[in-house]
Amino acid sequence: MAMVLVMIGIYTLLARENLIKKIMGLVIFSNGIHLLLISIGYRMYGIAPILQDVDFYQFVATAVDPLPQALVLTSIVINLSVTAVALSLVIMVYRRFNTLNAKNIRGLKG
Repeated sequence: MAMVLVMIGIYTLLARENLIKKIMGLVIFSNGIHLLLISIGYRMYGIAPILQDVDFYQFVATAVDPLPQALVLTSIVINLSVTAVALSLVIMVYRRFNTLNAKNIRGLKG
């Protein structure tokens, strides 16, 4: 499922001309990466990584790795900020050029 989201996001980024659709593709792509990272940290019949009154070696063998979860949580916050900035830039581009089509925006070409 994660790879499907990543592929849909890449396709949307490359194939669409509308800037909002490109941002949506970027969000779908990053959500696919988040799902991939969470699935990497998954352990069948794993327990929460909270130290309890169990044997330490048994705890290490059955606890789920919390690092991917922490990284994904941080990445979600960063993704939200990037999306907000990108949408605000799209609003400014629309006010200046009156279009959201990336090919029709001539002033951005260097």
